[in-house]
Amino acid sequence: MSVAVVLAAGALLCPGPAGAQQLVTVQAKPGATVAALALWRRSGACLRRVAGPWTANLGAAGLSTHKHEGDDATPTGTYRIGGTVYGTAPNPGLARLAYHRLVCGDWWDEDPGSPTYNRFRHVACGTQPSFGGSSEALWRITPQYRYFAVIDYNASPVVPGRGSAVFMHVSTGRPTAGCVSLPEETLLRVLRWLRPGALVRLTSG
Repeated sequence: MSVAVVLAAGALLCPGPAGAQQLVTVQAKPGATVAALALWRRSGACLRRVAGPWTANLGAAGLSTHKHEGDDATPTGTYRIGGTVYGTAPNPGLARLAYHRLVCGDWWDEDPGSPTYNRFRHVACGTQPSFGGSSEALWRITPQYRYFAVIDYNASPVVPGRGSAVFMHVSTGRPTAGCVSLPEETLLRVLRWLRPGALVRLTSG
């Protein structure tokens, strides 16, 4: 499916987010469940596009400025990308980011009533975690979680019920539950390019 959106005039974003050396842009039309994703690198006062755009899948409810738990929407805004990549598959050769290969007992806490809401948690394999809700047994989810990076939405501070587990993960070719997804080879290209401190900007228009 083609994506007809305008990323920016030419190949520069000026001035770009303050201090950002790398930026991932995700832009979609209002209500769309597909977006254009591109990579940008600092070039003086601006950011220069270095790769993309590629087609990415968004949440089934599209982009939202008022995301909440369980709404299947992808949040708009600018966020850091977490410094650890996770996955059920072996390390894909990341240069700068840490990699955690998922094992039995690795969860993402999506229970708004939990003190560790919207956090990675490990519990003993085979035991039921203390948190409930829609919390995900990460090691069981494939192909989506063969590899994923965390978009630090609702991370500092964490607001109960505002939404959790917003990732950039492997696409199934369908809308997501609120994440951004890409075909595996494209996702790996993005993950290998990322450095600590990279930002992602999600916009509708």
